[in-house]
Amino acid sequence: MNESPFATDAVPAATVVLLRDGQDGVEILMLRRNTALAFAGGTWVFPGGRVDVEDLDPNQPDDEISAARRAAAREAREEAGLELDPTEFVVLSRWCPPPQAPRRFNTWFFVAAAGEGEVTIDGGEIHDHAWTSPREAMRQRRAGEIEMIPPTWVTLLGLSSFPTVAGALDSLRGRHPDEFVTRLVKLDDGRQALLWGGDSGHDSGSLDLPGPRHRLWLHEEDWRYERDFDQV
Repeated sequence: MNESPFATDAVPAATVVLLRDGQDGVEILMLRRNTALAFAGGTWVFPGGRVDVEDLDPNQPDDEISAARRAAAREAREEAGLELDPTEFVVLSRWCPPPQAPRRFNTWFFVAAAGEGEVTIDGGEIHDHAWTSPREAMRQRRAGEIEMIPPTWVTLLGLSSFPTVAGALDSLRGRHPDEFVTRLVKLDDGRQALLWGGDSGHDSGSLDLPGPRHRLWLHEEDWRYERDFDQV
């Protein structure tokens, strides 16, 4: 059995990307975290948080993916007032931050239709919300109008080409979920990049090795994602 590449000391977590159909394509629910929070304070994120004991199935305590589904649904209820069926969630990706991160979460990302519920933020962890297209959210980050963390940005980029919710979910159901085990590389000239599996430099930390690329450049105003292969 292959050993998991995900850090065993990171906290299990989950998030759900909620979609609805808009006039110009898919829109996504974004939440702004309280600026006073230690983790990602002030950033715009998707509903989510850590997997709690209550999310575990006592009959199947090792069923990680089911616990993550329930955690994402619970967080959507607590943070946005939305009642969702976790069995309808489509697995999108899984993320593990680099060892340098001050707080590390192994996070499952799911995608689901938002349904008809009215968004009601909790006013504690979450101080604002917005329905926005992925491209508009990315434009606002580029313009310095909002803040977000790299997993949110990469997820928005991946969803930016879908014109409808049904089309997005149908396409994503047929894909193998991406695994983003992150390596942060900093160079003396100020360049920084996050490297993931499939990148020729992921194991060594070298940004200049020839070969395939799977990385996000962070040193530029407009973050730049490089990926030389498609999802299966």
